[in-house]
Amino acid sequence: MLRIVCLAAAIVLGGTVAHAQSPTPTKEQWIELGTRIHGGFGVLIPIGIRIGLDAKERLKPEPRGLLVTYYTGAKAPCPCIADGIMLGAGVSPGQGSLLVSPDKAPAGLYAMVEVRNRKTGEGLRYSIAESMTPKIIEWNKSLDPSGRYDVIMQADGLFQAEPLPRSN
Repeated sequence: MLRIVCLAAAIVLGGTVAHAQSPTPTKEQWIELGTRIHGGFGVLIPIGIRIGLDAKERLKPEPRGLLVTYYTGAKAPCPCIADGIMLGAGVSPGQGSLLVSPDKAPAGLYAMVEVRNRKTGEGLRYSIAESMTPKIIEWNKSLDPSGRYDVIMQADGLFQAEPLPRSN
């Protein structure tokens, strides 16, 4: 239990698991962290984790080196994906590296996420199409937390990622 709490603290306080010199969390640890931080482990939490991990892999930030802006789409019930991104990318509202925008995602999107490397200015825009909504609802209803994690980590076409123009 202490290991999970320390792992959660390392992630939330800006150190990613790799930067905290701990092994990558197991599926069970991701589920525990997501449940502790969010209060449950619906399918939107692993979507955020997957986006956060993908952004870290592609943008290769230093510890505390990402800035994330999350935009909820009209069909999304809440910005739950942002809690998963917080875990996967090692960002948080408290350190000013995660912003849930009051602006909505463009029409046709379930959610949109912009991630930037603070140092290099490189960025990615992740888009989840509204067409994913029926699958998201079905996965949430039919799968337990372990199944939700598995289906999201293996789902093809879950999101699109495109480069953003480099910022200064």
